Amino acid sequence: MLMRHAVSAAAVAGIVGLTVSLAGCAAKVSQEDFNNEVAKVREEMQAGDRQVAGRVDATDQAVAEHQRRLDALDQELQAFRSEYKVSVEKVNGMLKFSVPVHFEFDRSELRESDRPVLDRFASVVKQYYPGALVTVEGFADPAGSQAYNLRLGQQRAEAVRDYLAGPGRLSADGLKAVSYGEVSNRQVVPGAQGRGDAGIENRRVTLVIDHASVAMDQVAMP
Repeated sequence: MLMRHAVSAAAVAGIVGLTVSLAGCAAKVSQEDFNNEVAKVREEMQAGDRQVAGRVDATDQAVAEHQRRLDALDQELQAFRSEYKVSVEKVNGMLKFSVPVHFEFDRSELRESDRPVLDRFASVVKQYYPGALVTVEGFADPAGSQAYNLRLGQQRAEAVRDYLAGPGRLSADGLKAVSYGEVSNRQVVPGAQGRGDAGIENRRVTLVIDHASVAMDQVAMP
């Protein structure tokens, strides 16, 4: 509204200036010429108002659509957390998903039971983060050497990356795999290791979305 008033005020000022100018040389300007000039200024005012109104309407629509997407994304993340016990954390402008995807001792094969959560993750990325970079971070428990666990973490990350790049999921160009091995400050249960369920919390992956297309700082993250 302020922009529309500003345009109209400028046009009115133009009419005032035109009137003074024409009044100063009234002998040389006919009434018809004066009326024509005023009509031109009036048309410029109307055109300016139409342009401003169009921009305001487009901006309002864009803001409303953006808010709708943020609300839908918030609901999606809430459902994702509730259904699969996923935790979501904002870190340096990125979203980090700690998903319940774990591995057997000394293995890197993706378990059948972990595929549904990855399918759901892929659908969220596809709908709300088209073109975003997704990094799969692989981890190992501290059994074995650091070098071995770094390789094992990489194999686990690559197994998940390859699954996410499967038909109907995500583009391989937007996926990468990295390993943190047994790094101590990323262990869920410090020092936990062993076969079976012992240390399984540390044999995992996390999924990180580097999103540049959606302003997530407006989404509630309890």
